[in-house]
Amino acid sequence: MSAVFSETGRAEFDRLLTRYPDRKSVILPALHLAQKEFGYVSDEAIVYIAGLVGTSPAEIEGVATFYTMYNRKPVGKYHVQICRNISCSLLGAEHLIEHVSKKLGVRPGETTPDGKFTLATVECLGSCGTAPVMQVNDEYHENLTVESIDRILDRLP
Repeated sequence: MSAVFSETGRAEFDRLLTRYPDRKSVILPALHLAQKEFGYVSDEAIVYIAGLVGTSPAEIEGVATFYTMYNRKPVGKYHVQICRNISCSLLGAEHLIEHVSKKLGVRPGETTPDGKFTLATVECLGSCGTAPVMQVNDEYHENLTVESIDRILDRLP
């Protein structure tokens, strides 16, 4: 697979460059852009971004693997991420993870055979005041219960 931004993606990358003081500052938004364009951050995308930014692939890889928001392999149509940090854990996140795992028939880190759902656990979604929290693609769901999770997942086409 060759990773090269589309014309629209390249225009977005060039626009991002105007918003930051130096090229390395654009690494995080460039990784977001790559994930949006390619579906995940592949090894090829890391090399491509390194070339655009003017740094090493190792530096880009270090950033891409530090943050859980970047997918290093393809994910399902719906990327279900459940927070398991202290606030969420104290309010039942482990039970909710187990429930979703059974409901989808996959363990964290796996994708359903139809490619519809990927289940992941994350260390923090930054919403401790509304724990337990789950993110499905870009949408947050807060104050979760087994029933609310079922409603959320069941309505996804």
